[in-house]
Amino acid sequence: MTSLRIYDLLPGLRQERAASASSHHPSGHALEDRWRRTLNVGVAAVGLVVSAPLLLVIGSLIKLTSRGPVLYRQTRVGLNRRAPGSDQANRRRAADLGGKPFIIYKFRTMHVSRGGGEREVWASQDDPRVTRVGRVLRKLRLDELPQLFNVLRGDMNVVGPRPEQPSIFAELRTQVHRYEERQRVRPGITGWAQINHHYDETVEDVRRKVVYDLDYIARQSLAEDLKIMLLTAPTVVLRKGAW
Repeated sequence: MTSLRIYDLLPGLRQERAASASSHHPSGHALEDRWRRTLNVGVAAVGLVVSAPLLLVIGSLIKLTSRGPVLYRQTRVGLNRRAPGSDQANRRRAADLGGKPFIIYKFRTMHVSRGGGEREVWASQDDPRVTRVGRVLRKLRLDELPQLFNVLRGDMNVVGPRPEQPSIFAELRTQVHRYEERQRVRPGITGWAQINHHYDETVEDVRRKVVYDLDYIARQSLAEDLKIMLLTAPTVVLRKGAW
């Protein structure tokens, strides 16, 4: 009983014990993050198994109809784990890309250029670089299927803001207010912005989608992710978020 009274009179000790307790007993938020990550890994694993025959068909069609590799690899900006305003973290990172870079996987939807790949520019609705097969894949968003491997690797979640190329990211963070705040969560294959707006074609498109991304981040939860996953299928079928 005496030790309890002394403990109550020492706020420093009370805070130390509370911190120790929290390190052994994850908070509700941390537990939900774990459940959300478990959901993402489970969905990605099941998705790859179920879609395996489709992946083979798509890969064959790409190889038979255009020159180049089946898969397209590109560097994208991912999750930013740095604390805001951390000068020490900034000094450790030679180039502040806005988040951890990673290699994203997609089915190739464009003709291979002389440089060996797609240029770092947005694709327009009638972009001549897009192949016939690629146009169909983009409309149905089937070109995104290989990103399920990115989800398993931990680079992405199924739900989250779309990751951007480093050079385009560098430009947009200077033109779009709060753009870099999208990197506070893992990027996603689908998301609140993706099901409410089409592919980016102008900076104004990005501004509209950032509003949706920040709204999602503010409300992020396991239930929200499940809702967006369920809404993605009808969105793709009705072509609301894609051409």
